[in-house]
Amino acid sequence: MYKTIVRPIFFLFDPEKIHHFTFSLIKLLSKIPFISLIFRNLYMVKDKRLERKLFGITFKNPVGLAAGFDKNAVLYNELADFGFGFIEIGTVTPKGQLGNPKKRLFRLKNDQGIINRMGFNNEGIAPAIAQLKKNKGKVIIGGNIGKNTATKPQNYTKDYCEVFTALHPYVDYFVLNVSCPNVGSHAKLNDKTYLIELISACQGLNAKEAIQKPILLKIAPDLNDNQLDEIIELVKETNIAGVIASNTSIHREGLKVSKERLDAIGNGGLSGQPIKHRSTKVIQYLADNSNKAFPIIGVGGIHSAKDALEKINAGADLVQVYTGFIYEGPSLIKKINKTILKQT
Repeated sequence: MYKTIVRPIFFLFDPEKIHHFTFSLIKLLSKIPFISLIFRNLYMVKDKRLERKLFGITFKNPVGLAAGFDKNAVLYNELADFGFGFIEIGTVTPKGQLGNPKKRLFRLKNDQGIINRMGFNNEGIAPAIAQLKKNKGKVIIGGNIGKNTATKPQNYTKDYCEVFTALHPYVDYFVLNVSCPNVGSHAKLNDKTYLIELISACQGLNAKEAIQKPILLKIAPDLNDNQLDEIIELVKETNIAGVIASNTSIHREGLKVSKERLDAIGNGGLSGQPIKHRSTKVIQYLADNSNKAFPIIGVGGIHSAKDALEKINAGADLVQVYTGFIYEGPSLIKKINKTILKQT
């Protein structure tokens, strides 16, 4: 029903506007008695064989929702009813910011992709914490954190540390988002020396807490082999908990959409089916060349159970969906989990 009725209607409207409308609709529906139960019965797959234990956390199943969907942690309780094993909120920055000027979110329907240049639009730390205090404990929550766009390079680490400290009591793991192509001053965030500084600073704060939370690094799909070797070395040197591969891509090769349309859209990060193979190659390279020395969360172009299994077979321990969730609907999570069970 989603792909034949709901999606065609949704796709008639501006992507960002329909995103906010969908949030309001799910919120409203979930307040109706028994609707949450109906959603859980429709979409949730409960089976101990789906459990995954990574960096001290037990995930009910390996299928998560990637950051960027529930930026301000306003819908994670309701989204949990769709069967996700974990949900990543954010990216959260110290101060709320509007992000880049609109229009900044574009569908590539024939390519089953999305280009966005949102620019870390979010309400900031305090509103996110207010929402996280409403956590009903249904699902594992990840906190994806970043810097404010206006922050000067010498203060990047301060921004990350501020969000890390504030969110620490409210999330189960952290993701340092250093690979979004839409926030400016991107070069420093890809520098290995700086990344060691950033990770070490967050780990120092983590060590002071009674309960330490795993810290992961989210990387771009556009890194070359030398850069991926540096990531492997980085994980070894810092003992960071794991890597999320991957974020959106700045490349545009092989798209069906016209050059004129792409020129009209302009810059931004590409997600969805067009980056599926690129992200899988990154996962495979990291797994093979590190001898699977650390956990990997695979994300990028997962629109089917087959796509998810490709990521897992390449070396991903968990997977995340975003664009595929928009194109395929909530049944995607159930299909992936059911297929994983068939493989066990």
